[in-house]
Amino acid sequence: MAVDEGVAPATESGDDTTLHRLKPNAVGLLGVVFMAVATAAPITAMTGNVPFMVASGNGVGAPASYLVAMVVLAIFSVGFTSMAKHITSTGAFYGFISYGLGRTVGLASGLLATFAYVVFEPALIGIFSTFATTTLTDQTGLHVPWWAFAVLMLAINATGTWFGVSVAEKLLVVLLATEVTVLAAMAVSVALHGGGPHGFTFAPVDPVNAFKGTSAGLGLFFAFWSWVGFESTAMYGEESRDPKKIIPKATMISVLGVGVFYVLVSWMAITGNGEAEAVKAASSANPLAMFFHPTERYVGHWAVDVMQWLMITGSLACGMAFHNCAARYLYALGREGVLPSLRRTVGRTHARHGSPHIAGLVQTAVSAVLIGAFWAAGKDPYTGTYVLLAILGTMAILVVQAVCSFAVLAYFRSHHPESRHWFRTFTAPLVGGIAMLAVVVLLVSNMGVAAGPESGSLVLKATPWLVALVAATGVGCAQYLKRRAPERYALLGRTVLEETKER
Repeated sequence: MAVDEGVAPATESGDDTTLHRLKPNAVGLLGVVFMAVATAAPITAMTGNVPFMVASGNGVGAPASYLVAMVVLAIFSVGFTSMAKHITSTGAFYGFISYGLGRTVGLASGLLATFAYVVFEPALIGIFSTFATTTLTDQTGLHVPWWAFAVLMLAINATGTWFGVSVAEKLLVVLLATEVTVLAAMAVSVALHGGGPHGFTFAPVDPVNAFKGTSAGLGLFFAFWSWVGFESTAMYGEESRDPKKIIPKATMISVLGVGVFYVLVSWMAITGNGEAEAVKAASSANPLAMFFHPTERYVGHWAVDVMQWLMITGSLACGMAFHNCAARYLYALGREGVLPSLRRTVGRTHARHGSPHIAGLVQTAVSAVLIGAFWAAGKDPYTGTYVLLAILGTMAILVVQAVCSFAVLAYFRSHHPESRHWFRTFTAPLVGGIAMLAVVVLLVSNMGVAAGPESGSLVLKATPWLVALVAATGVGCAQYLKRRAPERYALLGRTVLEETKER
């Protein structure tokens, strides 16, 4: 199926079915990288996670936690990208696991991944609304209710998905470039001034310190949490110009590029304050001071003001990227006809833009319902909506990442024994899978502390059970289809690009 760049996707007909494709050749290497990095939301990860890690996790060893996480995720990505060279699937984990461990495990994992991305968007809407409300009040004295910003973000995300990935890519490039620039300006300025008040300190990047502190497990979990969404590169394979080359490259660039950035920025933030002063600032009533102080001292007060606004745009970019991810997972499940009605709805693409427009609208509706439910329950948009939904989604996606690693092992043993390699297709996915399971354990054992004031919340207590319920639903649906509709069961996780199908 040859398609010219910029042309809306063709459809394939056969047996009275029409298969809708996403728009091909719509995004290149940098576009895929930007979409993946946007899900990590660098400025939100730094200003939101690092102070908490320093205050309640592994102290000044927080940058070392990012170093450890980067190595583990790079090892995981070796197996993930090896599989991406053989399979191009908008469902990413869904398609990979279906080929490696079978359709039943694949559907369970696909539903878990979809569930994770579906709840991530309203989580980011919560933190975006908080940043927007507080910044506008602090800098202009104007108070706008947080729900007004929530409605605004819902509208922006829905519009971006409707007009296709290329539109979202252009907006994300601008948003990401600005937030990365201001964080880099702080880090570079501290380095050029010879460090902070006590000079350079290398304790923050000593890997040993990643396992010390008040709660090393909590610090390591937050480090891994900061990368959630990097694997979304695989979702854009069908829309990229050369998926067999672009997706593996984009994944490793995202993991290593984000990792180096996280380590450098968090290290310079601690150095710019001084070790003891950084811990004191992170533990204060205004933990953002840990970033604001060195930024004001070494860059200027104007940069602090800019940073506050970029925290808003950064969370917007992250939420937009997650909206795109959720829409594509819903679309991938829909076009395979897990339920016949889904193929005619969320499994359709826009005739002109080649976007999963109906899936995007469904995701917007679900996000609006969740936001409305948390608002009705009196939950704070940050400590309630963001934290609780982020923990829920993170648990689901970490389980799927672990399963994907083991799927790589099985896939190359059964499908491509000639391509097996002692490191790429065995050691790396094995180590990555075990490490991902360890991170899940870290999450379960520390999620009460991570939830802060919501540690007693019913949503938090139900989190492991909700994840298990979604997975069980996938297993049950797959077994039902296997017995009652084998022709639909055979399609699970198998809709891939014709010219880049599994080989």
